[in-house]
Amino acid sequence: MKKIFMALCMVAFAIVGCGDDESWSPSARTNDDSSEETSSSSEKAKSSSSDTQSEVKQSSSSEKTGKSSSSTDDASSSSVKSESSSSDENLQSSSSSSTDVRSSSSEAESSSSSVSELSSSSLNDFDWNLPKEAYLNPDIDYGTVTDERDGKVYKTVTIGNQVWMAENLNYYDATDLSVKEKSWCFGKKDNKDSTTCDMAGRLYTWAAAVGKSADECGYGYTCSLGSGDIRGICPKGWHLPTQAEWNTLFTAVGGSSTAGTKLKSTSGWNGGGNGTDAYSFSALPAGFRHNYGNFSYDGYYAYFWSSSEDDGDGAYGMFLDYNDDYGYLNYYYKYYGFSVRCLKD
Repeated sequence: MKKIFMALCMVAFAIVGCGDDESWSPSARTNDDSSEETSSSSEKAKSSSSDTQSEVKQSSSSEKTGKSSSSTDDASSSSVKSESSSSDENLQSSSSSSTDVRSSSSEAESSSSSVSELSSSSLNDFDWNLPKEAYLNPDIDYGTVTDERDGKVYKTVTIGNQVWMAENLNYYDATDLSVKEKSWCFGKKDNKDSTTCDMAGRLYTWAAAVGKSADECGYGYTCSLGSGDIRGICPKGWHLPTQAEWNTLFTAVGGSSTAGTKLKSTSGWNGGGNGTDAYSFSALPAGFRHNYGNFSYDGYYAYFWSSSEDDGDGAYGMFLDYNDDYGYLNYYYKYYGFSVRCLKD
């Protein structure tokens, strides 16, 4: 039934079409089966029509994932799955979760078509013309790591027992088709202009992030990556973090309910959504790339891949929202272009 449902959704999506509706953002797909990877489920999804946009959040009794009255904060976070059936309606269902539907009254949300592309950034607090250092924490002495493949130097920071890159990865190899054809600079239709990459790193499909070709680990292909650290696109001595390692980061900063505030940079987030950057992770709202080629939501959202695959269609990613304090671990389709943060082995 799940496969039939997904097929019908994909057909409906194809009929309605992506068009130029850039107010849409990746959403977590509803999980019809019980997850074996986590003990609770959360959901964050955004859908829009021509007049309104609403945010759907689902949470279980064991974890607070939205702005609800629950006082429980599950540090192990959640696997989240959702799917939008058309551009006019997003149907969400889960037998084990309650739904909190919150309408957005934000002018930036209702006018997202004017901010989703790099060329239309009059309402965008995220300035691509600034150097990346402008968004780092000025009160910390960062460590550094040099990627021996291209000589790029990245700031690093220790959080708890983990050492993270404090910048998004910006690795590109024109001879490696898995990277060349499956990674992009925000707002750029080809790889000749890397100015946005220089500031906020590249956006990679999941296959590129784990260092595999699309016909090995891309959308529709299940790949066996093993149980050890997955280096993926990261430099030698570093790896793409697992879902569990993102959870470890959440725990180190006080739990998923405040991870967004503590991990976000102190500037660049629209609508007053800046963080405290208390641990100098300096997460940037670099947006994402749609599977059909457009770029959206710079200044509003940050998406980071994990190395944890769920099935042939999707894997898990970490998500931060300008509009709340949470850190999320959601299920996303492998063809989206997301940022990458590397973790030291």
